[in-house]
Amino acid sequence: MKPSEINETIINNHLYTHGIPDPDLLIRTSGEMRLSNFLLWQMAYSEIYVTPTLWPDFDKAEFHQALLAYQKRDRRFGKATAS
Repeated sequence: MKPSEINETIINNHLYTHGIPDPDLLIRTSGEMRLSNFLLWQMAYSEIYVTPTLWPDFDKAEFHQALLAYQKRDRRFGKATAS
């Protein structure tokens, strides 16, 4: 394959997540402010929620808080807002 033939579709078709929708929300526990190479391509337009709560303590109430925060987001998928 020539480099000029490589495009987003080709890359998506070769990912192990092919056929699965990209995540809308990433919940990052323990206050870490990094993705750690987790689904880098798929996370391009995902919203990120960071909580100081450690994973073993992340419960239903914490998940509910993450969803409430997500609901308040203005999803633009890379588009800029009009000033």
